[in-house]
Amino acid sequence: MTRPNRLDRKAAAAILVLAASFVTLPASADDKISFEGKTIKMILPTTVGGSTDLVGRVLINSLGKYLPGNPTIVGSYVPGGQGISALNFVAQQVKPDGLTIILSSNAEADPIVFRSPQSHFDPTKFEIIGGVAVGDNILVIRNDALPRLLDKSKPPVTMGSISGPPRSGMRMTVWGTEFLGWNTKWIRGYPNSPDIVLALERAEVEMTSFPRFFVTNKLTDTKTFKILYLDGLLANARPSGRADADNAPLFTKAMEGRIKDAKMQAAYDYWRASKLFKWLALPPGASVALRDTYRAAFAKATADPEFKEQAEKTIEGYSVLSPQETIKVLNDLASTSDEAIATTDALLKKQGF
Repeated sequence: MTRPNRLDRKAAAAILVLAASFVTLPASADDKISFEGKTIKMILPTTVGGSTDLVGRVLINSLGKYLPGNPTIVGSYVPGGQGISALNFVAQQVKPDGLTIILSSNAEADPIVFRSPQSHFDPTKFEIIGGVAVGDNILVIRNDALPRLLDKSKPPVTMGSISGPPRSGMRMTVWGTEFLGWNTKWIRGYPNSPDIVLALERAEVEMTSFPRFFVTNKLTDTKTFKILYLDGLLANARPSGRADADNAPLFTKAMEGRIKDAKMQAAYDYWRASKLFKWLALPPGASVALRDTYRAAFAKATADPEFKEQAEKTIEGYSVLSPQETIKVLNDLASTSDEAIATTDALLKKQGF
């Protein structure tokens, strides 16, 4: 499959700006931590409008008032390089003094990304503050393409994907094509979800995947679009309020009993570990006192009625993950075997990656 071969130039420029403006906390005893008068940067390895951005906005509005000294928190976007640019920067250049945190996603915890040659970070080495599960994914298709999905005598249905490895929800098409007889062709290169929405509306692509909450108020014309599946990876995902999404069949159910080969099953289990979640963390090497200060603030912030109200409006289906839960889902994904990844790579290459 295609792997990232260089860092995005705009991302590199953004990193230089961040590094130039970086400030540090004065040296102080860990038991007297205070951020009074300070500004904390929350690094977001994304562009405006995606799910990481939406979660980050809600956390930025709530977290600062529960940290000692009530600091201001600002978001700093560092897109590009499949998140590698931002994660490398935080892991290698940021001092672990509490003035910079990062909100990352399952995509950056995926071994396909962080084991690439350009990556110089290990997601399991960051000091985890907490996480947010953001529901499940839907697979949506244009109705005019639906008759061709199971008819290989017809032109393939075009499946829209981002640059680099497909996101977790998009990989439903990998498995559907291999085991459910789907007739598909991948169209790659879209930078983010809003761009893929536009491509689907314009029929540049005919099928793609999004987090369920992201399309609550998008692609709602049921004469034009049909939601084929929920991924089924998050057992307790809350409904979005959109009936055709909430009542869609589960892709995991459709796949039951389809895989007989042990290596292929391991690759499928790798996909199942790729549930949609965000993880908030300090750089590697941050002190236990700093980590625990942030964890306490995160617990209070996510229990705050204002946080809950904003989260319900912008990230429907969300659930808060404790530090321990976040570490588990991150480690489950990050510990995927090389063999499972190689099997996945071979499958993607077979489908044109």
